[in-house]
Amino acid sequence: MIAAFAVVLSNACDTKPVETKIDSFPVTTILAIDTFTYSDYVTEIQAQQNVEIRARVSGYLEKIYVDEGTIVQSNQLLFSINPREYIEEAAKAKALYKSAVSDAKAAELELKNVQALAEKNIVSQTEIALAKNKYEAQNAKMEEAQAHLSFAQIKLSYTEIRAPFKGAINRIPHKVGSLIEAGTLLTAISASEEIFAYFNVSEKEYLSYARSIQKDSNQGKTVNLILADGTPHQYPGKIETIESVIDANTGNIAFRARFKNSEHLIKHGASGIIRWQNKSKKVLVVPQKSTFELQDKVYVYVVDTNNKVQQRNIQISDRLPHLFIINNGLKEGERIIYEGLQNVKSDMRIAPQEKNMRQIINTLVNK
Repeated sequence: MIAAFAVVLSNACDTKPVETKIDSFPVTTILAIDTFTYSDYVTEIQAQQNVEIRARVSGYLEKIYVDEGTIVQSNQLLFSINPREYIEEAAKAKALYKSAVSDAKAAELELKNVQALAEKNIVSQTEIALAKNKYEAQNAKMEEAQAHLSFAQIKLSYTEIRAPFKGAINRIPHKVGSLIEAGTLLTAISASEEIFAYFNVSEKEYLSYARSIQKDSNQGKTVNLILADGTPHQYPGKIETIESVIDANTGNIAFRARFKNSEHLIKHGASGIIRWQNKSKKVLVVPQKSTFELQDKVYVYVVDTNNKVQQRNIQISDRLPHLFIINNGLKEGERIIYEGLQNVKSDMRIAPQEKNMRQIINTLVNK
């Protein structure tokens, strides 16, 4: 009897239910928020005006009146080329012009005399025609001489090279005494109180921008410039123009933004990044730490009403600091596991520790 009782007692102990431990995980609820996203584009920076200064005539460089890097005023004298031969040429042209004027006046007097004689029937009409032709020929020579004189004076004026506008002088490759040919580069001048920044945008982004400005002409036109050292330019810029053709090879279209540059900090040919801020309304965000990658896809763990976990693929449309903006895979109000993903498996049941998503977002953004 004692042995039988022992067996029954042992069987009773074996049928006692075993308690399963449920792990706790922080869980948060998906929210739709209004936020800003940024798109960065490599930019090519040009001065508002940047032109090469070239010699219009040949000769020896006689004097340089400015130094490299200096700011000059409009019409300020920059260089002079030895003018002697052009002075002589102008003087010769002036003498020829005076001679032509004298010949034209003589022909005019002759024509008047012939006309007076013709009125008295002393000379024939043929004489009048010949006198007229001579007068017209002398007038033509006078006009030709006048043109030569004007051209000689223009060439003489080219021996003084002046600034076409206010700006900064670039490198001066030739020194005093150099033999200069017509077309020789003397320097370049840049007016950079304002600068242009050119950057390429994809066709998809262009269409989005074009539709937004149809609704609001000022929407999205403001951009910022990040300089080569990573610091932002102190003045915001504004998108002014868009090219008329999409590049068939790249699928991009060029935009141009204008920036103030009162301190002349940014030089022609500088590099930088255009940062374009886009306003996004009612977008779903998830913390980056709440996601994991598997075979080039991004996933989260969704927690259902029974606190059961399921793995789900999500589509990311943009990035914020420590956050992803998603456009597919989740709905507002759904719960996901916030952190500790390495210890989670699909179909497991958890004990959720609720975390406020808005507080999470504020903490991540202010990091």
